[in-house]
Amino acid sequence: MINRDIKLLIGFGAAATVLCSAVCAFINIWCGLICLVLGLVIICLFYWITRGRYAALYELNNYLAQICSGNYDLDISDNMEGELSILKNNLYKVITLLKTQNEMLSADKVQLADSLADISHQLKTPLTSMMVLTDLLKEEHPDGKTGEFVSVIDTQLEKMSWLITTLLKLSKLDAGTVEPVFEQHRITDVVNACLSPFLLTLELKNITVNCNIDDFEFCGDSNWTVEAIQNVLKNSIEHTQRDGQLSISTNCTNVYDELIISDNGCGIEKKDLPHIFERFYHGENSSADSVGIGLAFAKAVLEKERASISVDSVCGEGTTFSIKFYKSLV
Repeated sequence: MINRDIKLLIGFGAAATVLCSAVCAFINIWCGLICLVLGLVIICLFYWITRGRYAALYELNNYLAQICSGNYDLDISDNMEGELSILKNNLYKVITLLKTQNEMLSADKVQLADSLADISHQLKTPLTSMMVLTDLLKEEHPDGKTGEFVSVIDTQLEKMSWLITTLLKLSKLDAGTVEPVFEQHRITDVVNACLSPFLLTLELKNITVNCNIDDFEFCGDSNWTVEAIQNVLKNSIEHTQRDGQLSISTNCTNVYDELIISDNGCGIEKKDLPHIFERFYHGENSSADSVGIGLAFAKAVLEKERASISVDSVCGEGTTFSIKFYKSLV
């Protein structure tokens, strides 16, 4: 037992038994022996009963720890009498209730993901038709006001298509209907795949990319990881002015391998930093076209892969994103 009060009580009882036995021994030796034996029997009986109660409490504590970790498949029903049995039965009722609610929540999430998938499919059909029509209008009216309007419409349609696709992926991640395929990948391959779609944008804005990467392997889903990092890169490029710099580096420790993405753009206001990964959050330095979903999507994907992402920024100086791939889980 580890309860200090119980140890003090047993120690006090033993001392009292010895003292009483010594006093009785002065009167009669047999009286002293009987007193000592009875005292020791009572102390041992008290210890045995108390130890059993603490063992039952320790077992209940383990059950609660497993419930907190998400394991509801526990049968601790008890039909015996006593306070601990009543506590066990009440805990069993709570476990059953939590399990039922968890199953209902999971079913609701799956239903929501399915509904969003249906809505996404219904929206993509007219979107595709409108994008085809804008392409035809571009060919017929390449110049003038009509051409400018068509270009604006085309940009907004592409943005809407990206938003629908991203929201659908987020809903599937929330519902748990998709799981990453964990395989070993090299970070250099992932970074090259992430940079590829932005090469033209980087050239047009004359942004210099400095790569200082010590290659390492991580366990994750290549496609999901590329999408997550691309959203981080997209955010950095959008907030970096012309002739700016983008830095990609790594840092390897015994606990994790870290990918660091830094820019010298406008930075993030201090008050916005705690909310930057929240969905649909619009910071003070966010662009007018930002919808606040890219970084939230990146965080959701990386956490699904048991990685983490954090941000550090100084307004007017730049922003640094840190992505940590942990080597082992505690």
